[in-house]
Amino acid sequence: MENAKIRIGVIGVGIIGKQHLDNYSRIEGAQVVAVCDINEREARETAEKYGVPDVYTDYKELLARDDIDAVDVCLHNNFHAPLTIAALQAGKHVYCEKPIAGSYHDGKWMVDAARESGKMLHIQLGMLYKKETKAAKALIDDGQLGKLFHARSSGFRRRGRPFVDGFGTAHFTRKESAGGGALLDMGVYHIAQMLYLLGNPPLARVTGKLIQEMDMDPQRSAQSGFDVEELALGFVTFQGGVTLDIFEAWAVHLGGVEGSSIIGSRGGIRLPAYHSAEQTSEFSYHTTVADMDLDSRIDLNRMDTRWHRMRENEDAYDSSQQHWIAALQGRVSLLPTAEIALSTMLISEGLYLSDALGREMTADEIAAGSKSLAIWI
Repeated sequence: MENAKIRIGVIGVGIIGKQHLDNYSRIEGAQVVAVCDINEREARETAEKYGVPDVYTDYKELLARDDIDAVDVCLHNNFHAPLTIAALQAGKHVYCEKPIAGSYHDGKWMVDAARESGKMLHIQLGMLYKKETKAAKALIDDGQLGKLFHARSSGFRRRGRPFVDGFGTAHFTRKESAGGGALLDMGVYHIAQMLYLLGNPPLARVTGKLIQEMDMDPQRSAQSGFDVEELALGFVTFQGGVTLDIFEAWAVHLGGVEGSSIIGSRGGIRLPAYHSAEQTSEFSYHTTVADMDLDSRIDLNRMDTRWHRMRENEDAYDSSQQHWIAALQGRVSLLPTAEIALSTMLISEGLYLSDALGREMTADEIAAGSKSLAIWI
């Protein structure tokens, strides 16, 4: 299977679907053979652009094909569970856009369905394949941070709310389709990155606050039905005592914030800050050597070049979709993205419940209180 072409069907050809198609076009082992979207005109135009032979408006017809190995779900959050579960039950491996779903209940449903079907479920957690994440993981695995005890998950946009600030669609701003705002749009990337580096420890308890206070264009506000958060704040305690604080902003009156970080008994790392798409700081490692405080920077590009020259299958970790195809080919084991994404959703939903009830929430309370937000089509 190492050189086999993986035949893929993409469901949803909006902004995200087109990004996925762009990525597949550059992956030698990927062959997109079908696309599906309820907007037939858009589906046909997209298929023509990317040279995809078959077009569907009913995902059930696509899933009925026995010559498709895997399905890529590129729909809004509350459609993830129904489409993913249907695909798994149809015998397809599934790649799903983040977050795993609109609620922990639905995400767990997806993970359980994958386990029962024996098929692979991979969630798009793009930060796991960043050079800085690989460097941080290497330092942690080598013991250079010692015992880990705290992390910070940080994300920032000055004014970058979908639709109301001039880009994207109103679906991102409505609970009924997205489940949440900045936390589920951006925060899942950074929280998942921290969970991956911490070893995905079991959750103990969460406290959180969700905020929407900044002005927005009145006409856009009315059209959007905006009912989600633009700023998410939280504090997480894991079993064993490790903690995590969360700051995730779609819009906030600051010139910038520091990047995410992890600290341990022997050292700490600070990851680059990204303000919108622009990287504004560098990866750095901090420790004490010979009773002197040492702040060091790493040439991530040289690290990456050397690892690609020296390590077998290093290309399988260059992006989420490259990793997916390599795992389906049997070249590497699939990273536990579904489990990490599910833990991320448990934390996220904990923030929402904590904000609504005005108190700290335990992991058991969050799981018990989670309800399905799935939209069946």
